[in-house]
Amino acid sequence: MSVDVEVVGPPALPEAEIEDLVRRAVARGGVADGHIAVAFVGPEAIAALNAEHRGKEGPTDVLSFPIDEQGPAHGPRELGDIVICPPHTADLREAVVHGALHLVGYDHEVDDGEMLAVQAEVLAG
Repeated sequence: MSVDVEVVGPPALPEAEIEDLVRRAVARGGVADGHIAVAFVGPEAIAALNAEHRGKEGPTDVLSFPIDEQGPAHGPRELGDIVICPPHTADLREAVVHGALHLVGYDHEVDDGEMLAVQAEVLAG
């Protein structure tokens, strides 16, 4: 098994780099198989998602939408979607890793810095 990474929209980084970053990040969460989509969108699209799913106005840099999470899956696990808005992202590599870590259960808002430390380690290679 392996982690299948699907890039949607014009990639803002080389696809091979996106795939590598996602796989390294989810491996840190103990995930060895499944599917993740990484979509690159404009400010209007991410602002609409931000309003609908977080109740916040305006564009943001990255959003993650977990699907199967830890429950049983029929067939390959659908880990979820990462949506990135390049014009609102200071570091695209960081956004990819950040989104992937959220899909495997990390949450920087409640984990006393663990997620951000793991993110730095993944980015350091």
